Amino acid sequence: MSKYKKNKLSHKVINFIVNSPKLIGKVFAGLVIISVIQIFFVKTNYDLTKYLPASSQTKRGIEIIKKEFNNKAVAQVMVSDTNLVQIKDYVDKIEKVAQVDSVIWAGSVGQINVAEDFLEIQNLDDYYKDENSLLTITFKGDDSSLKTYEAVDEIKKIIGDKGHYTGTVIDNQALNNATADEMPRIMIFAVLVIFLILTISTSSWFEPIIFFITMGAAIIINMGSNIIFGEISFISVSVASVLQLAVAMDYSIFLLHEFASQKKESPKVGLKKIMAKTLKKITPSILASSITTIIGFSALGLMQFSIGKDLGFILAKSIFCSLLAVIFLTPILILKLNHLIEKYHHSSFLPNFGLIGKKIVSFRYLIVFVALVISIPAFFAQGMNNFMYGTASVGGGPGTIVYEDKQAIKKVFGETNSLLILIPNENMVKEKSLSDEIKSLPFVKNVNSITSILPQGVPDSILPKNILENFHSNKYARIIIGLNFEAESQFAFDSVNQIKEITKKYYPENTFFLGDTPATQDIKNVISDDYGKVNLISILGVALVVLITFKSLILTVVIMLSIETAIFANMALPFLYGDTFIFLGFLIVSSVQLGATVDYAILLSSKYLHYRDELNNDKFKAMYLTLKNSLASVLTSGLVLATAGYGIYFLISISAIRGLGQLIGRGALFSLISVTFLLPSLLMVTDFIRLKEKKLISYLPF
Repeated sequence: MSKYKKNKLSHKVINFIVNSPKLIGKVFAGLVIISVIQIFFVKTNYDLTKYLPASSQTKRGIEIIKKEFNNKAVAQVMVSDTNLVQIKDYVDKIEKVAQVDSVIWAGSVGQINVAEDFLEIQNLDDYYKDENSLLTITFKGDDSSLKTYEAVDEIKKIIGDKGHYTGTVIDNQALNNATADEMPRIMIFAVLVIFLILTISTSSWFEPIIFFITMGAAIIINMGSNIIFGEISFISVSVASVLQLAVAMDYSIFLLHEFASQKKESPKVGLKKIMAKTLKKITPSILASSITTIIGFSALGLMQFSIGKDLGFILAKSIFCSLLAVIFLTPILILKLNHLIEKYHHSSFLPNFGLIGKKIVSFRYLIVFVALVISIPAFFAQGMNNFMYGTASVGGGPGTIVYEDKQAIKKVFGETNSLLILIPNENMVKEKSLSDEIKSLPFVKNVNSITSILPQGVPDSILPKNILENFHSNKYARIIIGLNFEAESQFAFDSVNQIKEITKKYYPENTFFLGDTPATQDIKNVISDDYGKVNLISILGVALVVLITFKSLILTVVIMLSIETAIFANMALPFLYGDTFIFLGFLIVSSVQLGATVDYAILLSSKYLHYRDELNNDKFKAMYLTLKNSLASVLTSGLVLATAGYGIYFLISISAIRGLGQLIGRGALFSLISVTFLLPSLLMVTDFIRLKEKKLISYLPF
């Protein structure tokens, strides 16, 4: 498309926006109403293993479980301060709960109506110890079923305050409750603090209301449009709206600040003309910023571990929804409510950034040197972090009921890490030999299978149907192993690999291993391959858009260098602190920080080039004016994202989400520092190279 045609098209779009407020308002009102209805039909998934590739061992094993055993949920319950006769009463009541399929307890593996001395001979330590009884409950539904959650709640009522609970279904229910209870709290916190930041950084008490109307509409439309995915992850539910509010609000801030600037320059011109001029001037920067952010998020969609696709596409879509809202809805709100903006005008609470601009210009070489000294070790440090990969690192941390219950059970019975083996249902003798050999391993607490329940030589036909179906189908047999180590460690991986080798001796083919440890192994293998690819593509994609926007290779290098320095510094700190965090967070935060920082970088660079041309290449005055007129917008945007990140960190109990919040909040502050100090310094230090590059390009025939 020629430049003339592009200008003609943009002119038509701008005219449509400023002259069609009622139509645009009705369209957005309709979209919001439809989206509110659609939100209730979007399901939430809490199982990270669903995002593994179809070829992975865990995913294939889960499909077999669904087909052969109906993928029943399993939970472990410790009942404290009670004897085995009392436990029998609890078990009887639990077995009557509608969604409970079976209960394995001390009475399933030994005689309980005997003398205390004989209890010790039976070696029931895995099921009864120090007046604490451990029950393994199998449900009829899966780990994410609402009916299963209802059954868990009913069991909790039966046991009362003597119960402690663990298992995937317990974790999922806790995540479900935490997401439902804590997300409104986070949004209220974010709105209140962001409102305060916007009030301080804008020149009217009413301007923040326009921001929130625009972003509220965009967030609701994005949430409702998630219906196209049918089901989204709890991570997306937890962070997408807050990040959309924080990242995309930049565009509204940039537009409103530019409108105020244009209004001051042309006080006698009509508001529609001022808005048309504002849109013409600011839209290219907003488009460039949004496209780079969308590319950064969309790169997550290339991950084999498809939660990247889930979160990446939802965040990319959120930026697109916000872009449409800012370009179409914000202008008509400003025009319609301008009288209220002026009525509630107040003096700026922000300082004059001219002095800061002068200092940055003066110390530009020192700033570049310090950044270089920091960035090199930070680059190596961020590559040496210790990561968690598994689902066990996702749930509640210290202080949550889930965590305290796990610790209580661990204190009495040790680690409650389970491994499920699927083997061909060939013959009982071979199955028993395998079970016995596995049980002899020092890290194995117990082995539950048909052969461990039945005395040798007794046919399985005497067992109740519900117990038999838990362990045998027509094609497969299940062996459930209790392990005495935590789910994620090198020792855990080595131990499970040893069990795999033993199993392969008996069943060379068609064996599958399920549980937290093998799932973690699969996730680690998949996501480690994803990292380099996703990071490289997102960086190259963003760099390409910056290159097309500014048509300058050196400017692209400068912008990307300032962004990556901030990311390296953010990711290096966990290594220096000795912290461990979920690897998924590393990928997500890199994309979020990249997407957010490029907005500030493009705004500041665009302003600098504008003043550079306007002032006949006086780079010192150009940078002074750039910083004086842009730092308010950059500071506001950076603080908004930092507030959103730390709001997530302090207000949510889900470990993985808290870790994400901390990285996002801290990353926003590092990005703010980098764009405020490093980027201007690099722009000035490399300015002579850019001018030579510009001159060279002018000689090219195309």
